[in-house]
Amino acid sequence: MDTPNKLTQKDFVSDQEVRWCPGCGDYAILAAMQRTLPKLGVTRENTVFVSGIGCSSRFPYYMSTYGFHTIHGRAPAIASGVKLANPHLDVWMVTGDGDGLSIGGNHLLHVLRRNVDLQILMFNNRIYGLTKGQYSPTSLVGQKTPSTPLGSLDMPVNPCLFALGANARFVARGIDTSTTTLGDLFVAAHGHRGASFVEVLQNCPVFNDGEWDNVTMRDVASEHQLWVEHGKPLLFGKDKTKGLRLAPGGSHVEVVTVGEGGVTLADVAVHDQTNRTLAFLLAQLALPNFPMAFGVLYCDPMPSYDSAVVAQNAAAVEKSGAGDIDRLLRSGHTWRVE
Repeated sequence: MDTPNKLTQKDFVSDQEVRWCPGCGDYAILAAMQRTLPKLGVTRENTVFVSGIGCSSRFPYYMSTYGFHTIHGRAPAIASGVKLANPHLDVWMVTGDGDGLSIGGNHLLHVLRRNVDLQILMFNNRIYGLTKGQYSPTSLVGQKTPSTPLGSLDMPVNPCLFALGANARFVARGIDTSTTTLGDLFVAAHGHRGASFVEVLQNCPVFNDGEWDNVTMRDVASEHQLWVEHGKPLLFGKDKTKGLRLAPGGSHVEVVTVGEGGVTLADVAVHDQTNRTLAFLLAQLALPNFPMAFGVLYCDPMPSYDSAVVAQNAAAVEKSGAGDIDRLLRSGHTWRVE
């Protein structure tokens, strides 16, 4: 038997012209994905990308795999159907903060709580990009847009908190231009059996340029980003001397500096990605009082929905035998008109 040729990044690049605005963060996310898939050892014919509507949803066109560009907000339903129809497929779902949390919020809620084995990527630029800059579910209070000329009055949705609240078993956060760490998150999400949710902070240079600069710019990154790693202290800062300390009872966290006020490294909380309460605390950290948390915030696997469906079907066949659609259709009247 011939050994298949090892795939490279170029093998996952489609022949379609990439049509995002110059400087869009989606380019970096696309490149990170095309570099990561060969490392996973996947095949193009068993890989599927499903998207809804929005700038992020062009993604399937640019991947040399199978893909579906579906309708607004309904990508979770299509992706679930694909996975249930053929559990051997490797299914990725790509959505945006508008597509996934507005019209698609209900669908996203249920695909997460059901724990369907999908890798779900949400590009969050806090704006509607494709439809020219209206405010989105993640836009901040006071944001002025064509649809909120006097400033948004809506409290924004925190995507990672939403996912945790929907009982997602894998929740992570990354940055579009931090391509190495983004690739690592894709690998971790792919290795998780069940619904994997990855929020990616993404810049829209046309309608919301610089929205994440206070977190992502090089001169502030070390102070404003907390990269978590399972089993490692929650440290940040230029010299990794700042950390998070859990208050008694674990109800909240506070920022401390190792070496000041008698604080030692032992006082700094250690990240436990199976700790759901800690994940909720990390997901809602925000400037100016706290750094923003990145990496795998939560990972606590349980059997996936699709595996349970397959097992249930097998049990039904074992008990009652294989079904016969023709026999079912001819088994009697479903109604009678006299």
